[in-house]
Amino acid sequence: MNHEAPLEGVTVLDASQGIAGPYCGLILRQQGARVIKVEPPAGDWGRNMGRQRGGHTAISIAFNAGKESVVLDAREPRQRAALRQLAAQADVVVQNFRPGVAARMGIGYEELARLRPRLVYASISGYGADGPQSTRPALDTTMQAESGLMHTNRDGAGQPQRIGLYLVDLSAGLYAAQAVGAALYRAAVAGQGRHVEISMLQVAAALQSYLIIDKALFPDAGAAAFNAPTGLFPTRDGHIYVSMLDDAMLRRLSDALGMAEWRTAEDLQSSAGRIARAAELNAQLAARMRERTTDEWMDLLQARDILCGRVRTPHALLEDPQARHLGLFAMAAQPGAGSVPLVRLPGQPPISAGAGVSPLQGEHTEAVLRQFGIAI
Repeated sequence: MNHEAPLEGVTVLDASQGIAGPYCGLILRQQGARVIKVEPPAGDWGRNMGRQRGGHTAISIAFNAGKESVVLDAREPRQRAALRQLAAQADVVVQNFRPGVAARMGIGYEELARLRPRLVYASISGYGADGPQSTRPALDTTMQAESGLMHTNRDGAGQPQRIGLYLVDLSAGLYAAQAVGAALYRAAVAGQGRHVEISMLQVAAALQSYLIIDKALFPDAGAAAFNAPTGLFPTRDGHIYVSMLDDAMLRRLSDALGMAEWRTAEDLQSSAGRIARAAELNAQLAARMRERTTDEWMDLLQARDILCGRVRTPHALLEDPQARHLGLFAMAAQPGAGSVPLVRLPGQPPISAGAGVSPLQGEHTEAVLRQFGIAI
C-alpha cells in the first residue's frame, strides 16, 4: 500500500455535479481513491459555468482532476441498470441531487445498502432530506442569502453582499469528505456502512456558529468588533489588513506608528476598552496608513510581529515566495486547455503525474464499463 495515499483501493462513484459533490470527490481522489464520475449526456453542469476551453471550464478542471468520466443516461432503462450495477460495486457513492432523485435513478441509499452493507453513501442537498423546504432547488448564492452569510458580509453602506467565492459549496464538500473518511474507518472496523447526509443549510449555519452564539448572548447589541484597531486600510498604493490580537500587539503597533498616546491611555490597555473606541482608533490608523506605501508598511509591521496582510489578486499567489517554497501549486497539462495551475489540497501528498488531468465528458465510458463487466 502507498502510505501517502490512504484511500488506495477505495472506489468512489461520484454522481454529483457542480462544486459541492465534485469537491468531495476531488478530496477523496487526492487521498488515493479511484473516483469514477458519472455524467448525464448533457454533462455535469459545472462544464458550462463560465468560460470554456477544450471542453472544460475552470470549475470542471478544478473539481474533477484525476477522475474518470462515464456518461450514462438514467432515463434510458438499460443505462439506468448499468448505473445501478456500477454503484453496487463502489465503496463510496457521492450525489448532490434533490431528495428522491437518486432513488428514481436507481442509486438510492436504501437499495444500494441492501446490496452492499459496508457502503458509505454521501448525500449533499440544499435543505436536507425532508421538511417543508427539502424539495427546493439550492445554489451557493441563494444559500448565502437565506442563511445570513450575505447579511454578515454587508458593505460600508449596510448593503448585503455575496461572498466572492462559493464558500457554502466548498465547505459542504469539505464536511462531506471528512464524514466519508470517518464512515470508511467505521466500515473497516465494524463492517457497517453509513449514510452521510450533508445539507448546505446546516453547513452555512456551522460556518456562522460563533456569530449566532454572540447574538444569543447579546441580543440587543449591533455587529460586534472582536478587537480594535482592526480592518482594511488604504496605503499610498494599495491596501493592507491589520488585525489586533492582544494588548502586547497594540503596544508594538503604537511603536510602529509613533502613536505614544495609545501606550499611555488607560482605557486602551484592554480589548474591551479598545472595542469601545473602535471607530476612533480605526480612523487614526487609517490616516497614518495613507502616509506610506504597502511595501513600506509591510516591512515595518512585520518587523514588529504585527498581524497584517497585503491585498492582492488570487493569481498573484502563484508568484509568492512562500507559496512556491511550500509547493502549493502544480502545473498540469490539461488536454485542450494547455498548462493550468492546480492547487495541492491541504494535508495531501503532491499531485502525481496524471492525477491532475480532468477528464473530457465520457472519456472513460467504454473502458470503465468493460472493466466492471457491464454491458449496455
